[in-house]
Amino acid sequence: MPGALGRNRIIKLLESANIKLSGVISDPFGVSGRLMLNALKVGAATPEEMAELAQKRMRSKLPLLKLALDGRMEAHHRQLLSIQLDRLDRFDRDLKQMDAKLEAKLKPYARQMELLDGIPGIDWVVGATIIAEMGIKMSQWPTVGHLTSWAGLCPGQNERAGKRGKTSIRPGNPYLRSALVEAALAATREKDCYFREKYYRLKARRGHKRAVVAIAHKILVAIYHVLSSDTPYQELGADYLERLEPERLKLNLVRRLERLGFQVKLEPRRA
Repeated sequence: MPGALGRNRIIKLLESANIKLSGVISDPFGVSGRLMLNALKVGAATPEEMAELAQKRMRSKLPLLKLALDGRMEAHHRQLLSIQLDRLDRFDRDLKQMDAKLEAKLKPYARQMELLDGIPGIDWVVGATIIAEMGIKMSQWPTVGHLTSWAGLCPGQNERAGKRGKTSIRPGNPYLRSALVEAALAATREKDCYFREKYYRLKARRGHKRAVVAIAHKILVAIYHVLSSDTPYQELGADYLERLEPERLKLNLVRRLERLGFQVKLEPRRA
């Protein structure tokens, strides 16, 4: 049983017993939450005693935890909770075993994993997927455009008489594309990141889905150059687009102020 499904079943089971733990703890399966779940499984502790199991910053929520844990846990609830927690533990053990095997397989690619980890949005899982699907030799693709086309992240062209029509990405490697889209979503949440700034600019004009795919394309281009040259990724910064075209930025800001009813006169700052 997948871990996410098992966790959802446990939360629903608790709610059927009027235990609202997920409403107070953002992760009911963290350190504090797991201690309380084990106590609920045994059924010998009071709500106050179970709330006292909270660790560190979670102790600031003791009054709320006491209310959330004051439910009606019957014998069948505890039995089902014990079964679900055992399944979750088995799943976590199996997952750790698979991670250990993957780590052993990835040892020859430690340098490439280090380079990929330096690109915003790419974690260990995404990096392993990238190496598994496309390898580490970028010379097998004549250009970066061939790689993006193979991955299914090359934007199509549909323009007639100067008008741009609807376009869709080409079919490609679905596993690599999914990993890169996941990386793009993670990159949009990083602070002071070029990908994040570019995403929000594209989102305003093209929408969320197209913007995410565009960022996935840019991440793949970065991967190609990083692995080809064996050099770490250099972050451009959130203000890169502003530094790239300062005149356009200046005109845009002036127009926005004029639309608000201001008369703008620009003068260079004195040294």
